[in-house]
Amino acid sequence: MTDTTTVRRAAPAFPDSHGDLAMAVDHVRRTFGTKVALDGVSVHVPRGEIHALLGINGAGKTTLIRILTGLTAPDGGSVRLLGEREQDPISRQRRSNIGLVPSGDRTFYLRISGRENLTFFARMHGLSRGKALALAEGCIDAVGLTDAADRPVGEYSHGMQKRLSFARAILTDPPLLLVDEATHDLDPKGALTIQALASDAARRGTAVLWATQRLDEIRGFADRVTVLHRGTVAFQGPVRDLLARTVTRRFVVRFGSRDIRGSLVQRGNEALGGMGRLDADTDDATNAMLQLFDEVSLGAAIAAMQAAGLDVVSCAEERSAMETAFLDLVEDAR
Repeated sequence: MTDTTTVRRAAPAFPDSHGDLAMAVDHVRRTFGTKVALDGVSVHVPRGEIHALLGINGAGKTTLIRILTGLTAPDGGSVRLLGEREQDPISRQRRSNIGLVPSGDRTFYLRISGRENLTFFARMHGLSRGKALALAEGCIDAVGLTDAADRPVGEYSHGMQKRLSFARAILTDPPLLLVDEATHDLDPKGALTIQALASDAARRGTAVLWATQRLDEIRGFADRVTVLHRGTVAFQGPVRDLLARTVTRRFVVRFGSRDIRGSLVQRGNEALGGMGRLDADTDDATNAMLQLFDEVSLGAAIAAMQAAGLDVVSCAEERSAMETAFLDLVEDAR
């Protein structure tokens, strides 16, 4: 079983030449009637990189993945996957070289078991029955579905079907993995399992395009990110550069007292002086909302309250830095 305790990796160098790229999308455009789904989108993903494709619903993520898999043709631009253009004939070998985790669940035969489904799809890649069975067994175990392997897929939850979908995508250990909302409907443990498997694949040289609207799952996981908004690229670069676009100014502070309303909040504001403002959380009597002013550091504000005798137990961002940066980008693009 894959170790899911960590998914952090050292990011590979970003190449300058197409020869090092598993995926090269250049100036791709796609319209549906009067709606522009993609407008001049370019994304390059080298071997061994996890590249996040981030955007809200309707941003163009699924359209791009459908183009990459040959399900939708672009109106303009060029796509080259593993050295082949999208216009090239799609051979069995090419299909085996691309693993896909689609956003929907209706891609399995519901009346047969998870093991039988994976064996069938492995056989579709031209593998012998013995090899197909062995791969199916290993992939089912990797995504934590061993106990449900012989149950009909129709009895699987959405989360279980999503894990089975990822198992199918990695059957042939493909050099390119396209993932569309892989952690949707998964609990935190299941999401970490899938992320760890994607990281393992990247360490072996697989290029991973990871489409998501869950912002914080790419922190410490993806190497680079492309933010799509209304079919255009709003940001592209290392994840750390996306995070660097914002400085969090609001925090949720938890105190040891059971009820921090009234005098305790007043004492906190007296301690803060001109550094910030403390307001009681109307939903939780042990929390307060801390707004920092100007360039005041969080550490200085916490130290001032502790020096005044306030029992600060914990402090967390009210909204993640990733979410703040993303929303700022979307707002700027309007």
